[in-house]
Amino acid sequence: MKTIIIYASQHGCAEKCANDLKTLLNNNAEVANLKKGRLPDLTSYDRIILGGSIHAGKVQRKVKQFVQKYGGLLLTKKLGLYLCCMEENEKAKQQFDNAFPVELRNHATAIGMFGGEFDFERMNFIERAIIRKIAKLEQSVSKIDQEKIRMFARAMG
Repeated sequence: MKTIIIYASQHGCAEKCANDLKTLLNNNAEVANLKKGRLPDLTSYDRIILGGSIHAGKVQRKVKQFVQKYGGLLLTKKLGLYLCCMEENEKAKQQFDNAFPVELRNHATAIGMFGGEFDFERMNFIERAIIRKIAKLEQSVSKIDQEKIRMFARAMG
């Protein structure tokens, strides 16, 4: 099956997860960043995996725009949806539900909430200051759940 993993990432978390998925799918997938370059012809893919991360409480605008433009096409493909966020449990589910429309969530073969990370090296001064104040952190932290990524890859088969 021809597969593409499409993502948008503010500080690299969704990108890391896209590359982890690619590896778990035996490198039998292409990876495309919504913030860089043009997308290939999506009609030629059997499986599409779409991912993003939460930044300032919302998924990236590029992910929302992609869903608006290609939502109908996504409903004709084997679909996987994933989200990177630092929230857990019900709050993470709420952010996931806000990121992707119900019709895509219901159609998806695999759904993943992979955790998240705060990467101080990739943040600007203001972002670091906000994270220090709100999350009470002084350094980078990663809560990416590799087991959830493996389970997602198995579900995508």
